[in-house]
Amino acid sequence: MTATAPLDITMITTPWFALPPGAYGGIEAMCAELVDGLVELGHRVTVIGVGHNGTKGDFIATDDSPAGAQRLGNSGPEVLHAARAARALRSLDSDVIHDHSTVGPLQAGQRQAPTVVTAHGPVTGETGRYYEALSDTVHMVAISHAQQEQTPDIVWSGQVHNALRTAQYPYRDRKGDDVLFLGRIAADKGVHLGIDAARDAGLPLTIAGGCNDPAEQPYIDEELQPRMGDDVRWVGEADRRTKLDLLANARCLLFPIQWEEPFGMVMIEAMACGTPVVALRRGSVPEIVEDGVTGFICDHPAQLVQAIGSVARLDPQACRERVQSHFHTDQMAVAYATLYEQLCRGPTR
Repeated sequence: MTATAPLDITMITTPWFALPPGAYGGIEAMCAELVDGLVELGHRVTVIGVGHNGTKGDFIATDDSPAGAQRLGNSGPEVLHAARAARALRSLDSDVIHDHSTVGPLQAGQRQAPTVVTAHGPVTGETGRYYEALSDTVHMVAISHAQQEQTPDIVWSGQVHNALRTAQYPYRDRKGDDVLFLGRIAADKGVHLGIDAARDAGLPLTIAGGCNDPAEQPYIDEELQPRMGDDVRWVGEADRRTKLDLLANARCLLFPIQWEEPFGMVMIEAMACGTPVVALRRGSVPEIVEDGVTGFICDHPAQLVQAIGSVARLDPQACRERVQSHFHTDQMAVAYATLYEQLCRGPTR
């Protein structure tokens, strides 16, 4: 239980996937963990979302069917979700509202309770300007120090790492030979670099991920297809059971990102399974991976090959302990609850 009285927290999620998501859905996975963690702390949580409720909180559905990955980027589901969420809020006595949708925070100025917004993705370009414009009416939270430092013009109210429950991830200390890439198939994820590195290291590569953005098709055609061979297995988008099996069995997870990744949930998922991470030094990577202990951080793609060849000397248990001590749901829930309580006591600016 918390030291203060329980709060009435409303969690507005996205219109894309249910909580928790069956496969893809990083924001929804984080929301599900946070809801359960807050309930376990003794708070009352109402989720406004889509589809079914797989959390410990109460639930109000704005739509029986999630929009799904095929409609990502379509404004229709967002606008409808925001309108129905606003109607649902009128029937709730919320102490604080945590809004993970895109359109919903625009209504924060008309809400009686403070609104918290977590920046789940990039904070540059149009998105960054949107968050900057919002940040005088909402309380912005970064998911990494790297993200927070990237856009100092945003008024940040806090920083909280994403998290998971290690007990829900299978641990294996004996690994297979496959190197694993798991994530969105896109140029900024560096999949082509992963193929080159695994091949140069003389090891097979498994690619698990889908592409829902037609704009990435030229990248697939020009960079990935010519690199495919008998040593590369592309299994497509994996469901949760397949994903966990791949993560637990992999020699290492390759994370050769080509952009300032704000967090990278797959890194802590891999480490929770006892699987080290080989990554390029971009974005949040240095905050998550302990270089030489839970993986290797490389400054150049050419260094990935040697790193892959060195992961066998790392201790799988150290990887899991890193997640347990730094990225566990309990810690995330306490950090957000502390922020909510501060906001309910009065302005923080």
